[in-house]
Amino acid sequence: MQNKALEGVKILDFTWIAAGPLTTIYLAKCGATVVKVESLAKPDGVRTSPPYIKGKAGLSRSLQFSNDNANKLSISINLKRPKGLEIAKRLVAWADIVAENMRPGAMEKLGLGYEDLKKINPSIIMFRSSFAGQNGPQSRLSVTGTELQGFCGFTALTGYPDRDPIPPWGAYTDLTVPALSAGMLAGALDYKRKTGKGQYLDLAQFEASLHYLSPALLDYSVNDRSQTRNGNKCDYAAPHGVFRCKGDDRWCTIAIFTDEEWNSFIKAIGNPAWTSDPGFATLLERKKNEEELNRLIEKWTIGFSAEDVMNLLQGHGISSGIVETAADLLQDPQIKTRGFLKKLDIGEGETLSHQGLGFQFSKTPYETSTPGPGLGEHTEQVCREILKMPDDEFIELFTSGVFE
Repeated sequence: MQNKALEGVKILDFTWIAAGPLTTIYLAKCGATVVKVESLAKPDGVRTSPPYIKGKAGLSRSLQFSNDNANKLSISINLKRPKGLEIAKRLVAWADIVAENMRPGAMEKLGLGYEDLKKINPSIIMFRSSFAGQNGPQSRLSVTGTELQGFCGFTALTGYPDRDPIPPWGAYTDLTVPALSAGMLAGALDYKRKTGKGQYLDLAQFEASLHYLSPALLDYSVNDRSQTRNGNKCDYAAPHGVFRCKGDDRWCTIAIFTDEEWNSFIKAIGNPAWTSDPGFATLLERKKNEEELNRLIEKWTIGFSAEDVMNLLQGHGISSGIVETAADLLQDPQIKTRGFLKKLDIGEGETLSHQGLGFQFSKTPYETSTPGPGLGEHTEQVCREILKMPDDEFIELFTSGVFE
C-alpha cells in the first residue's frame, strides 16, 4: 500500500466552524493525524448546523460537520480546568502543527500563545487564521465569513445592476481561504523537514480573500474604474449568460468570446435566419445588441434540455455548462470518473457522500476514509495511544470532568 503524502505529520487542531476545519482537512486526507480539540461546553458550531442524520438534531448528527471533518480524531477537553489545559499542553509536545482560528488573543488567555507553545515544543508550527490577522486596528473585530465577503467586496460585485446585491451563498471566503492556508502549512512543513525549525503563520482571511478579486483591484488601480454588479454579463464576451431550457427550472450557461466561436455557435444551432443580422456579426455589435441576442438564444434553448444544449455546444468548441443542482452533481459523469465523492457509513444505517480534494497525487493519493467524528469520540484513544496515559490517570481525569 502506498504511503500518504503527509503520513507521520501530527496536528493539534483547535479550529472550528469552516475556514479552519476546511484547512486541516487537506492535511488529514493526505495522511496527517489530526486531533480536533472540542468540549461539550463549546462544541464546534457546525455541529448544530442542519441537515442532520434522519432529520434529528444532535451534536454528532450534522452532515455538514461530518463532511468538513472527515479523517479526524476528536478529543473533548475542558480547557478551563487546569488538568484539561495540562492535557492540551501534552498534545502540543506531541504535535508538529497547532492550528487555530479563534478570535485573536483567545489562545494567549489560555496560555497557548506562540511563545507558550515554543517553550513546550521549540520546533512547533503555529497556524492562525482570523479575519484581519493578529494585529492592526481591525484585528479584534468579531467577523465571520458571511460579513467578510462584504468587507472584501464580493457582495458589491454579485447581483444585477438594477437591484440590491445578492451575496454569494454562505460564507464564501470560508471556502476560498483554506486552499491558501493548506499551501502555507505545506511550505512550513517542508521548511521544518529541511531545517528542524518551526514557523509562526498568521493568516488574515481578509487579505487572503482579496487575491480572488485581483482583476477588480487592478481595474481600479490602472483604469480608475470601480467595478460593480453586472449580472451575468462579461465586458469581452457575448452572449455570456444563463439561458432557460426545457423542464422545471433548468438552465444552461453559454459563453462566446470570439467571432470564430460565434460562427461555430451559428453552425451548431442550424444557421437560423436571425443569426445573419449584421447587428450580431462582431463581438462589438453583439455587445451593443446583447439584450435582443439573449432573447433570441433563449427562444432556441427553451426547446431543448439543458444537457442537450451543453453537449451540442461543447461538441462545437463552445463554453457551455448546465446549472447543476446538488442532485445533478451527485450524478455528474466528471465527478464520478474522478472519484471526487465517496460514500461513508455515518451510522444508523445511513451513508453520506463526502467530498474529496480538488487535486490528485499520482504517487501518494489522498483518501477519505472516516466520517467526521462524534464529539469526544476518540478521547480515550488519544489519551492511551498518543499520550500513553496509564489507566488510573485516565479514569481519574474522566471521573473528575476534565473530558467534558
